[in-house]
Amino acid sequence: MSYTQIQVDKSDGIATVTLYRPDKMNAFTRVMMDELIAAMDDIDADDSVRAVIFTGHGDRAFCAGADLTPEGGGHVFSDPTEVADLSDPKVRDGGGRVTLRLFDSTKPLISACNGVAVGIGATMQLAMDIRLAADTARYGFVFARRGINPEACSSWFLPRIVGISQALEWCYTGRIFDAEEARAGGLVRSVHPQAELMDAARALAREIADNTSAVSVAMTRAMMWRLPSGDHPMDAHRIDSRAIYRLSRGADAREGIASFLEKRAPEYPGKVTQDMPDFYPWWDEPEYR
Repeated sequence: MSYTQIQVDKSDGIATVTLYRPDKMNAFTRVMMDELIAAMDDIDADDSVRAVIFTGHGDRAFCAGADLTPEGGGHVFSDPTEVADLSDPKVRDGGGRVTLRLFDSTKPLISACNGVAVGIGATMQLAMDIRLAADTARYGFVFARRGINPEACSSWFLPRIVGISQALEWCYTGRIFDAEEARAGGLVRSVHPQAELMDAARALAREIADNTSAVSVAMTRAMMWRLPSGDHPMDAHRIDSRAIYRLSRGADAREGIASFLEKRAPEYPGKVTQDMPDFYPWWDEPEYR
């Protein structure tokens, strides 16, 4: 698959998605939105991919936010169209389309933030599961300083990750903050010298790819992102009971036990594209709504 504003490399079970606009600090456009969604469709359909790393090209920026120049095209500031019906698809936020697609991923997503990440550059990372930062990274939820509001579903993601008070402080002030403050506030898992960032991200992806069942990871990801929003722990009990009942009788569970007893590395046969439990995706079923 060919892309113009991102690069995708697949190697030894790990896909690396690089935001790639070298002369624009990897600023976000509608083209980048479409390419990120297409890349995730391709990655989810590829059972050889066990983990995904997102980063930005170069050593200056992960993503400098939406491209506000004419070249960017299609952003909310430049669209003169008046839409009377707010349910019209034209109203939908492009960043939200990306984070919703990331949310639906069956693969674990790791962010390796290599530099400036403001606006959508920060909010798109919220839908990723584990976030690492270079010591040169800078974050900013700058929307109040542009006369708009947080986007990309960040009002759902950010408080869940860092807590309501921290989320509100960063969004109220709109200030830029460094990687260490991001780590202290719970936004990132760890901070690394920039030259070591991708090695750290790959080591984490490698640990997942080499030691776990892809089906187990996909099921865990879906459960962890969706079930905490339930009204009662019984919501989680219904799903995890069904899941462990099905998975414990599968080929991956047999291999997990055998490899443990035989003291060898596992070779899980399960494929996410065809071996998920028969009630997945449960959230599409009326009985679970």
